[in-house]
Amino acid sequence: MSEEIFGIAKVHAHPRAIALMQDEFFWDCSDELAPFGSDEGENALTEFLEWRKTHPHTPTIECLKWAIESIGDMPFEDYNETLLDRDYITQQMEDPAFDAHQCIFILDTAIIATGFGQLVFEGVIDEENKPVITIALERQVCWALLSESWSYAEQRIGYLNILKRALEEA
Repeated sequence: MSEEIFGIAKVHAHPRAIALMQDEFFWDCSDELAPFGSDEGENALTEFLEWRKTHPHTPTIECLKWAIESIGDMPFEDYNETLLDRDYITQQMEDPAFDAHQCIFILDTAIIATGFGQLVFEGVIDEENKPVITIALERQVCWALLSESWSYAEQRIGYLNILKRALEEA
């Protein structure tokens, strides 16, 4: 990538990503519910591109580790399926001392945008990344279901389900 790329655009995308992600929401940089439409998603995509420039041959799982450890302020090993327990997520969301927005929403959004950013620019999502991205997608579904008063929950879950299916094919 010789030119500077900002945001998501099909013109810069790998053909495989375009073929796999035909849903317009995926490419929408203004849809807050889309992977790259929120500030958090766009920032994660930008960070991934910057990271890739300085780590061209490093496995992308290292970028996900870096995101989890810095954004989530947790060891990479702790980002596992235990985070998907509905009661645990509820407890976190209700705990005033826990920053659920940062440690759930922003972290998961960054993981999703980083993982799908690899698809956009490289045409693949590395197999070792898929379990981590799956956790982020599943936790966001749970987050949306538990956010009962959020009027966009159903639309967000629809997007996440499309991303889960695409992740399997990527």
